[in-house]
Amino acid sequence: MKKFFPEIFGGIASGLLVGIGGTVLLSVDNRYVGAVLFSVALLAICCMGFYLYTGKIGFVGEKLEPEMIPQLLIGLLSNFVGASLTGLLVHICRPEIVEKAVSACNTRLENGLLRGFLLGCFCGILMYAAVKIYRLGTPLGVIFCIPVFILSGFEHSVADMFYFALAGMMNVKGLAFILFVILGNSVGAIALALMWRLKEPAPKK
Repeated sequence: MKKFFPEIFGGIASGLLVGIGGTVLLSVDNRYVGAVLFSVALLAICCMGFYLYTGKIGFVGEKLEPEMIPQLLIGLLSNFVGASLTGLLVHICRPEIVEKAVSACNTRLENGLLRGFLLGCFCGILMYAAVKIYRLGTPLGVIFCIPVFILSGFEHSVADMFYFALAGMMNVKGLAFILFVILGNSVGAIALALMWRLKEPAPKK
């Protein structure tokens, strides 16, 4: 278990940071400002080397290694712990934004599982792009991709963990919605990674 400490503690920290991003998004009146400020979460995660499932899953499309599977699962569970715990704590200390979270979660449930999956796919594409661009040496991917997914209404599974916990709606319906968003995030990110990989020229023999 010790070998998974980076995924466990880094995953919890990532969930915490995403929850902070969600808090500022719900706290400001200007959604454009909130969308930009949300990017502090992924910037901190990338700079500090924490483990965010939605930032890692796409790289399965580049190169699948057996040890990635338990890392991804443990990282995802740790993200859930960090984001949900942050939601519960913010519910206590910032009750004035709980109603916004309830409204947002009800809208998500009304959209249904299929829309949640599809919106998750688009978010997964942007999350892979953000992290890939960051790894290529610039934070611009994060600064632009995060506001784009928020303002487009796409679904981020770890952010949704925070919202549903904050709203006090972490029930069967909420968990089912989050699961479909996780699947969507995964499919979208892996699809873009495969496109990236396939566009590379074959190595010369």
